Amino acid sequence: MKKIVSLSVVFLLLSGSMMAQQLKGLSTDDVTKIKKSVTIDASFRARQNAVTSNGITKLAENRENAGKVDTYFSDKVKTKGITNQKSSGRCWLFTGLNFVRPRVIDKLNLSEFEFSQNYSFFWDQLEKSNLFLEIIIATASKPMDDKTVEWAFKNPIGDGGQWTTFADIVTKYGVVPKQIMPETEQSDNTGKISSLLTTKLRGYGLELRDMVASRKKTDVIGARKIEMLGDVYRILSISLGTPPDSFSWRFKDKDDKISVAKTYTPLSFFKEMLGIDMNDYIMFMNDPTREYNKVYEIEYDRNMADGKNWKYINISVEELKKMAITSIKANEALYFSCDVGKFLLKENGSLDINNFNYSDLFETSFPMNKTQRIKSFDSGSSHAMTLTGVDLDANGKPTKWLIENSWGPSYGFNGQLIMTDEWFNEYFFRLVVNKSYVSGDIQKLLSQPAIKLPPWDPMFSMEF
Repeated sequence: MKKIVSLSVVFLLLSGSMMAQQLKGLSTDDVTKIKKSVTIDASFRARQNAVTSNGITKLAENRENAGKVDTYFSDKVKTKGITNQKSSGRCWLFTGLNFVRPRVIDKLNLSEFEFSQNYSFFWDQLEKSNLFLEIIIATASKPMDDKTVEWAFKNPIGDGGQWTTFADIVTKYGVVPKQIMPETEQSDNTGKISSLLTTKLRGYGLELRDMVASRKKTDVIGARKIEMLGDVYRILSISLGTPPDSFSWRFKDKDDKISVAKTYTPLSFFKEMLGIDMNDYIMFMNDPTREYNKVYEIEYDRNMADGKNWKYINISVEELKKMAITSIKANEALYFSCDVGKFLLKENGSLDINNFNYSDLFETSFPMNKTQRIKSFDSGSSHAMTLTGVDLDANGKPTKWLIENSWGPSYGFNGQLIMTDEWFNEYFFRLVVNKSYVSGDIQKLLSQPAIKLPPWDPMFSMEF
């Protein structure tokens, strides 16, 4: 076996050497041809002067597109208030809680309501720490350059997530109102706490690998892991506050009536206020690089060792739209994610492929389609938000969509974004739908074995 490995290494080194010999550098003639291909005229100089002194996005803004997208929608979900994730990657958590909060607003006749994102984030971080340590124990016999081991040490913890991480956390730990466990400096700005926990967990990971290599008993390793998680809990409590086992809460409704205070546990609050089964929701993806009507599952893309991997049905964009419209008409907000940075006009919050014209500015084209952008790592899902509205034309076709964002009320259109249907086609990726609004034929697709994908696949990074 050792001989085979060494021969493979030699082959790879030789291949690399051959490849290096085949690479061609730029000759003087090449550089001359390149320079001559660019015409330095008045138009070029005007562009050069503008771009070297101003922001490219502002210069490329398409003035002809201004005012073409209005702010009216034929169908909207009833919701109130805009949240703010601030300097954190918790969009998935804000989106998940924003997606269910209209139920509480409607149930209690409230002007607005917000769940504690900090409470759920605390448990997410503890569970992710345990998941990392469990992966390290399970892979301890593998070398450090094994792909899974390498991936785990590169990504021991973070503040990103997706639908299943949200669903698992609230199902296991429940939810609380925001005032019961409000945001802290560290939950608003997660960079430093994530950095410290990353360093701590990597050190623990090496220690656990040494314990396995020294043939320590399973119960001894397990006991040491719990001690490690005690340190993590302490760091989280100091940074985020300690999550309550129970709490007393009352509210004032839109008619200024104050309720009687009642004591809850986080789980009893979840059951009384929401009363939903997270298993009733199905995640969909529109990824044209992979076969449609197939089920995919991403290994280790979760936050709990005993939780669910991210599992989804890959489906056409037109099918996604049908389910989204049906849900919105039933007053059901939807968790979705997209490549939010593409063609986003911050001033009015519009997501429109016609917002900017980079081609005219640089006298070239950027012709890739959605499939090509994904394959070349140019596009992927980067941000989760809540889909709350759609504008249908006289024929029932969508022209634009309303999005509740979590970047504060001053961003975009009163804290919301407006997505054209053309933009939806190109940069919309993930959607979570209640199975009540999913046809039986599509639901049957879940009975097929899932195609397993590795956690390092770039299409399936956590949402921030």
